[in-house]
Amino acid sequence: MKEKEIKQVVRAKYAQIAKQDQESCCPSCGCGASSLLSSKAVGYSGEDLERIPEESVMGLGCGSPTAIADLKTGEVVLDLGSGAGVDVFLAANKVGPTGRVIGIDMTEEMVDRATRIARDHGYHNVEFRLGEIERLPVEDDSVDAIISNCVINLSPDKAKVFQEAYRTLKPGGRLTVSDIVSEGTLPDEIRSDSNAWACCIGGALEQQEYLDKIRKAGFRDVQVLSSKEFYIESEECQALTKLLSITVRAYKIRKL
Repeated sequence: MKEKEIKQVVRAKYAQIAKQDQESCCPSCGCGASSLLSSKAVGYSGEDLERIPEESVMGLGCGSPTAIADLKTGEVVLDLGSGAGVDVFLAANKVGPTGRVIGIDMTEEMVDRATRIARDHGYHNVEFRLGEIERLPVEDDSVDAIISNCVINLSPDKAKVFQEAYRTLKPGGRLTVSDIVSEGTLPDEIRSDSNAWACCIGGALEQQEYLDKIRKAGFRDVQVLSSKEFYIESEECQALTKLLSITVRAYKIRKL
């Protein structure tokens, strides 16, 4: 699939979710569960979810990067693919009123929804910007931490995403992302399926390739903090394809 086609499909799917309050069908945690149950299944604590607006919890993630990002009071945090703002609001509670959290999403409907939620619930330390994660509308060396939850797999140019993340981080800053990767190469049947792309499967890279792209962007101390396997059925191969939901942490080196 071509880059333009992939982005059109992904944007259309998440615009529909944002407008219709549609329950997600997350391949890493199962289908049919409520947004709240789906979020708990991938690592969000019930206590944390109770402290943020319910409308922001849409069950779209495959992990809980905010919980292990070691966010500190006063820090500036950037969320890649912020959706309705669940991780932005969680991060905002951690960095406090002296900190700031910026959410970037390419779907206008999601940005509008998240902005409305922030306004209605009195969040003054958050901001949502419309933009693509391959071209972040964020200044160089301006954020302390970057988080992302099951979004980078949707990008057709993941190398560019990690390059942009590195650019925007301050020296010594850290990247904590949850994402879906594959064990081995995905069948062509899945890679060419637009719905599989929009559901966070078709764009999944093999795990080592994914980690190599992070390193090539300049990051150091790249570590897989957690890994959970699941399987999807491939009709073409009449077999199960193994995927992994992983959470990765990496650092931008400090200047001497």
